[in-house]
This record gives sequence, C-alpha cells and structure tokens, in this order.
Amino acid sequence: MKKTYFLALFLITIALTSCSDTVIVENRPDQSAIAPAIPGYFKKRALIEDYTGTWCGNCTRVAYAIDLVKEQSDKVVSVAIHYGNDPYNFGPVAIAPLKNLISPNAPLALPVSRLNRLNVWTFPETSNIQEAIDLTGNNTTLGIAMNSTVDNTSIDLDVNVKFLDDYSDLKLVVYLLENHLMYFQRNYLEYYGGIDPIPVFEHNHVLRSAMTHILGDEITGTTNGNTVTKNFSIPVPSNVNANNISFVAFVVGADNKVINVRESHANENQAFEINP
Repeated sequence: MKKTYFLALFLITIALTSCSDTVIVENRPDQSAIAPAIPGYFKKRALIEDYTGTWCGNCTRVAYAIDLVKEQSDKVVSVAIHYGNDPYNFGPVAIAPLKNLISPNAPLALPVSRLNRLNVWTFPETSNIQEAIDLTGNNTTLGIAMNSTVDNTSIDLDVNVKFLDDYSDLKLVVYLLENHLMYFQRNYLEYYGGIDPIPVFEHNHVLRSAMTHILGDEITGTTNGNTVTKNFSIPVPSNVNANNISFVAFVVGADNKVINVRESHANENQAFEINP
C-alpha cells in the first residue's frame, strides 16, 4: 500500500513539474489568400510597384496585367513609377535608393515590376496574376488607416498604424500619387487594341512625391495593442492637380518587404480594416 502511495505521489510531482515548464506559444493567424477571415484581425493587401514610362512600348504588358489582377481582387494596391524621358518622370536622383534596392547591379530596363517591393513578378505578368493575388489575405496583425484634408494649396495627412503583435525594425513609406493623367502611350503589344501609339491613355496611380524617405522612415512603439500616428503637412506640389491626389502607405520589415499596404483618396477618413 505504501509503495502504491509513493508511486502516485511521484507521478503527480513529475506531472506538476512538467506543467510548470510548459511554454504556451500563441497561434498566429493564417495569412494566406485562401484562409477565411478571423474576427479581430486586419485585411492584408499587396503592393505592385510598376516601373514604367509613356515612351515604353512594352510597358503596356504590366499595365494590362494590373488591370487583370484588379478584376479578380480588391486587395491589390498599384503604384506607377515613371522613369526616363517622360513628363511624369520621378527623377533619377529621387528614385536612386529604390533602384539600388531592387536592381543594384544593373540599369532599369523597362518594364520592371515588383510585388511587395522585392518579389519579381514572373514574366509574362499577364499569365501570372495569381502571384500578386497570393500575397493578399484576410488576416494579418498590422493594420493601416489614413485621414486627410486636401485643398488647392495644402495637404494634411495622418497615417495610423495599429499592431496586434510585437514588431521591430519597421519602416513606413508614404506616397503621394496623381490620377487621371491623360497622355499618349507607346504600345508595341496587342493590349489596349494594339494601337501604337495610344494617343490618349489614362495614367493612374502615378508616383509624384515620396512623403517619407523612399525606402521608409523608422517607426517605434510597434508593440501589441499600440497605434502609431505619423502626420504629414505639406504644400500641394506645383506640378500636381489637387483634385486628382491619392495616397499609398505601407510598412516594410527589416528585409524591406511589405507587411501591409493601404491606399486612400484625398479627403477620406478611414477606419482600420478589422474583420467583424
């Protein structure tokens, strides 16, 4: 009887000791494109940066691929970065840090496209639209919301970033874009009716100004439950129509890849995209 008692006591002691050493690992949400939405998490969007030019006859391929992506998903944000002899040229000095990031040892031979900043979009992009859609999802732990006031002379923009997890080494990138720019477009391909040049082509989401460093400004306070707000108050650029302004904000990690991205119209007040 005593042996049975001591054996039971020994087993209980081992069980209690084992329990005290157990480490509970918090489950992270499934961030894949096909995972169902989990209440409380944020919608996950993907970024396409399209390096393009009105003079570039092959660039219509990427533009058309972006159109195809957006027909299938409302979670993709695109930015057109014009380069070269172009009226909307972002400028070789301004773009240099980004060019050195995505193509450090070679010139930019347009068209060039990147998903979430660093992922090469497989050629031909029109046949690989799923690559962009696969970077979206219903569940992530970093959300973005923007609020802006824009008039003919000035811009006041708040970018809010909220965290449902602890992050470190993050940077915020904020772009000012211009839409509805009507100008010709060279077109060597069959897209858009195969016309070359297209005499009047609508250029949208055109990068006109980086309101942060183009590779991002460091953000701190990136801990679970916290919200960080960055304010930007600038004049409307002289070469931009205030009526056609929009904004894109995204957060990158230490690897320079996009964690989440959001676009906003001028004078829009956004809430965080939280799953109900």
